[in-house]
Amino acid sequence: MKKKKRDFESRFWSGTRKHTAMGLLETFFQFNDLAPVKEALTVMMQCSVQKKMRITDHPAEVFQLHQSLRSLVRAGHLISTKAKKLMANAPSESRFSKFTGLLSNEEYQNPVLVFQKAFEVCSLNEFEYFLASAVYFSLGKARCGQEKKIILPYIQLMKMLEAAYLMTEHTLKKTRTG
Repeated sequence: MKKKKRDFESRFWSGTRKHTAMGLLETFFQFNDLAPVKEALTVMMQCSVQKKMRITDHPAEVFQLHQSLRSLVRAGHLISTKAKKLMANAPSESRFSKFTGLLSNEEYQNPVLVFQKAFEVCSLNEFEYFLASAVYFSLGKARCGQEKKIILPYIQLMKMLEAAYLMTEHTLKKTRTG
């Protein structure tokens, strides 16, 4: 059966317009490392909620990160809706990794659960609002007055990044071993 490719609006940062959800996750981590993305997202968040603090270095990188994270969130939304198929392909490793600080053992063993829970807590529009707000307020001198609206999507997005990384690592291991 042929996999359907969708437009996650990733052309700006990946060079390709259409991807599968897993293909987009793999492309995301080819362009971005997990730790620097999480650090940049944390800095954006801090600049968004603190007065008179803003990102002055490389605003184009902030915009590129916004575009790639927006595509990742859209792919995550598709993964959460197609979860029954993907749960069968979830990693069955019982070893708990130290780098997955936000994930529980259950989420580590089945990263698809992270996407399902994230989209139960926040809608796709709330994630996109968070990303737009984080970029807007981190590049300007104003601060976000509604911290409550952006804290929850921030935490869920950090978990989604870790889960996406686990899923791509599992896919890469699977293709290497044949």
